[in-house]
Amino acid sequence: VQLQASGGGSVEPGGSLTLSCTGSGSNLDDYAMNWFRQAPGKEREGVSCISDGDGSTYYVESVKGRFTISRDSAKNTVYLRMNNLKPEDTAVYYCAPICTVIHGVPWPPAFGSWGQGTLVTVSS
Repeated sequence: VQLQASGGGSVEPGGSLTLSCTGSGSNLDDYAMNWFRQAPGKEREGVSCISDGDGSTYYVESVKGRFTISRDSAKNTVYLRMNNLKPEDTAVYYCAPICTVIHGVPWPPAFGSWGQGTLVTVSS
């Protein structure tokens, strides 16, 4: 499956953005989908996952109540709605068709390159 992440931008603290991850070549409904991020100089961080079965969702603690992951099967797209953005949310966001959840916490893929991602900058 090929993925294209988009929708990033620059917003002020408290603002909102919706990221899109559009797939081609395969049906994203067949995959557990993962949004993860990487800030400059930091390790990858899992943000959110949505399962391929019952649609269960998982979030890292720092985004709970602010971010929502969802699917649109007709558009073969997975979204990440981000509300009440904070400066610490600044990062390049990536999507991947692999999701590891440990004790309810989503983890980023350990290896692999997942495209260019989409940059989210939160600053006043």
